[in-house]
Amino acid sequence: MKAIEIRETGGPSVLQAVERPRPEIGAPDDVLVKLKAAGVNPVDTKIRRNGALLPDGLPAVLGCDGAGVVEATGPGVTRFKPGDEVWLCWGGIGGAVGNYAEYILLDAALVQAKPREIGFVEAAAAPLVLLTAWEALHDRARITQGQRVLIHGGAGGVGHVAIQLAKSAGARVCTTVSSPEKADFAHALGAEYCINYLEEDLVEAVMDWSEGQGVDIALDTVGPEVFRKTIPAMAHYGDLVTILDPGPDLDLKEARLRNLRISLELMLTPMLRDLPRARTHQGDILRRCAKMIDHGDLRIHVSETFPLTQAQDAHKRIEDGHVTGKLVLTME
Repeated sequence: MKAIEIRETGGPSVLQAVERPRPEIGAPDDVLVKLKAAGVNPVDTKIRRNGALLPDGLPAVLGCDGAGVVEATGPGVTRFKPGDEVWLCWGGIGGAVGNYAEYILLDAALVQAKPREIGFVEAAAAPLVLLTAWEALHDRARITQGQRVLIHGGAGGVGHVAIQLAKSAGARVCTTVSSPEKADFAHALGAEYCINYLEEDLVEAVMDWSEGQGVDIALDTVGPEVFRKTIPAMAHYGDLVTILDPGPDLDLKEARLRNLRISLELMLTPMLRDLPRARTHQGDILRRCAKMIDHGDLRIHVSETFPLTQAQDAHKRIEDGHVTGKLVLTME
């Protein structure tokens, strides 16, 4: 099978097309999926630059999420049969083969039925960002109806689904964007108020929108500087969640005075620490999101696709910044 492999860390050029043996069913609960598409995420570029997240993880096939058709199953599998359309979020961090490949072999518990109302491209783009946004808003921040929520980077991969999930929970949503076009995009997803962070002061804008109260929940998808700038925009007793390392030099005095609950979100933890119960929970999340997609309550925006062999170009595009929605590799 064709796959995109890294044998060393570095720039996009270390992504190389190779031939690997097609995986074969070897355990009763195995499922072999013929992949149609794979999501491209910022974490892929970080692993490519810095190395696998698991020991002795190179050579590695990247790609945490994908979608395709079940090719074969082990004798113990009852949930799926050949021909079923599925999506998944597994592998791609070193060790287990990821989704930048024509086939992936994994335990049936890690596979979920693909939403019926979207194609393989949109389905491949969705799992990692959906799990990240859902866990951040529902599991970490405990979102409830009527809260004011700030989503940073509302036109990005995590941001554009976080807006929709917050809106579906009954929250009022504001978001940060970098252009009028991205503001239009975010408004169409359900954002009530958009802040152009290149032209406006974040705290002033949030306080104006929230009538001086601050936001009950903020989701940082950008990094340490944005995390710090968000603290004075929070309501007292609010929830500030970040999907990135907030950095070592944090002054949390104001956060403490506001009695903020600060949470860290990493949806890769079940893979990194081998946590079966957490994997089961993530499967439940994907099933709930699939229902929302099929009911028209959640959409996935893919701005650009690349053939599998052009993975280098996809990584360059992500590292250039300001991608709207998601990028996807296609196998056909």
